[in-house]
Amino acid sequence: MSAPTLGGRLQRLFLTGLLTLLPIWLTWIVVKFVFVLLSDISTPWVAPLAHRIAAGFPNSMGWINATSVQATIAMLATIALILGVGWLARRVIGQRMLSWVDLLVRRIPLANVIYSSARKLLDILQTKPDGTQRVVLIDFPHAEMKSVGFVTRVIREAGTGRELAAVYVPTTPNPTSGYLEIVPLEKITPTDWTVDQAMSFIISGGAVAPDTIPFDPPPASPAPPQGTPAA
Repeated sequence: MSAPTLGGRLQRLFLTGLLTLLPIWLTWIVVKFVFVLLSDISTPWVAPLAHRIAAGFPNSMGWINATSVQATIAMLATIALILGVGWLARRVIGQRMLSWVDLLVRRIPLANVIYSSARKLLDILQTKPDGTQRVVLIDFPHAEMKSVGFVTRVIREAGTGRELAAVYVPTTPNPTSGYLEIVPLEKITPTDWTVDQAMSFIISGGAVAPDTIPFDPPPASPAPPQGTPAA
């Protein structure tokens, strides 16, 4: 057997290093996305406040002007805000405040459409489906590939009455954007995943996944016999 060439050894080393670093890189991508998302929410008021504090205490608080420090403070402030809203939402006064905000947003043109649609989607994902599994697989973008989707509604085809499912297919690693597909019910592959498990699978780029997964739709049940045979 001939000794491996220098190019072959370098190729194996490269692949080994790539596979070793891939989970770390994927984790970094997801963490960075969440970090930037949370930081951007509070940065508009954290940055001016930090500048005022640094100007008032130039000798001891000048470090607060650093971009990384402001981003960290903004992220922690956003997390504290989310936790505070969650705490209020479980109290009567918080529920009243949220209902006032809900009524206010619903009176704003265009904003009411976006808000109502987003609320309805979140409410659907948080409730158990009626007769149809919530997390499914569909043929997307073509018949030889599957995508994870969430059934948001079952509707009927005009004329034939065939059942169709409205399936939201989120993108990776940002599940807040995605595609809406209309799929015949018999073309859907049901899963036993919860919404949380599906979200973990999507955000991790497939790294967090079960050992087995269905791929093909279940076989169609035979049609009931037409009529009753004569005695």
